[in-house]
Amino acid sequence: MLKLSEIAMHTATEIIGNKNFKIDKLSDISSASSNDIVVVLDESNFNNIDFSKFGAVLTSINLSKKINNSNLLVSTNPKLAFARLTKMFVDPSAVKLRKVSSNGNSYYVGENVEIDENFKVGLNVVIESSVSIGKNVELSHNVVILHGTKIGDNVKIDSGTVIGSEGFGNFFSKEKNSWEHINHLGNVNISNNVMIGSNCSIDRGTLKDTIIESGVIIDNQVHIAHNCFIGENTAIAANTAIAGSCFIGKRNLIGGLVGIVDHITTTDDVIISATSTVFKNINDPGIYTGIMPISKHSSWKRIAFWVTKLDKIVKKFNIK
Repeated sequence: MLKLSEIAMHTATEIIGNKNFKIDKLSDISSASSNDIVVVLDESNFNNIDFSKFGAVLTSINLSKKINNSNLLVSTNPKLAFARLTKMFVDPSAVKLRKVSSNGNSYYVGENVEIDENFKVGLNVVIESSVSIGKNVELSHNVVILHGTKIGDNVKIDSGTVIGSEGFGNFFSKEKNSWEHINHLGNVNISNNVMIGSNCSIDRGTLKDTIIESGVIIDNQVHIAHNCFIGENTAIAANTAIAGSCFIGKRNLIGGLVGIVDHITTTDDVIISATSTVFKNINDPGIYTGIMPISKHSSWKRIAFWVTKLDKIVKKFNIK
């Protein structure tokens, strides 16, 4: 537990409320309890939130006037304060490991790890603290499962893959003229019957979990960033990169070398052609392709503008 006064000192924020109030953890608004601190950086879903039920709220000066909570931490630079706040809740015990053996293979396990029956493990696997592994799970050589990860039944993860790595969340501090890393306190939750290829990276969530639903299959060298949700029975081909906070629907087929920018949503039953880049939400099922030859950005913008108008031009001038 941390007192608000300790948090305020570390984050350079002003306390409005009880400086001795004790905080259990930093949480996402969707799951926070009465002893948790939450962060509010904008007014999204503002009207649907009862701020009084949280232990404390870190926010900006302007937003603090609209938030009904008896304990506020107010900052002139709330994003920087949030980045510093995340560092206060990192669990130092996560990397404490002991060496164990199974069927002649040595691997490393942290504290409070739960492993169910018929577990198969390769050489030099690392399983950090508070990991839960279901039945019939196979981890090949050099797989790393970082703290707090949950893995369901019948999951296979191939060599060199890292589950629960730090997300690429950073804030540029003008005060320090450098990047301030936002420590990621969420986990990764992998459901049943998932297959993950070699040398993949699946990042933990910032405050809530990154989720891989049941039946998902992932090829080699795929990156899934923090806070992503991958719907059941989706297939993702090699070298695809999915940026943070994307929601991928059920039964999506994502081709190789696809790039999906952050905060994208795709509906169910979407097919994305190889090498496409997805810049906007996909709301209707179907096949989507987004490929243009590389050119100077100024030329690309002009070409892209006219490409989007071609259908209207054809109709207007009755071109066949």
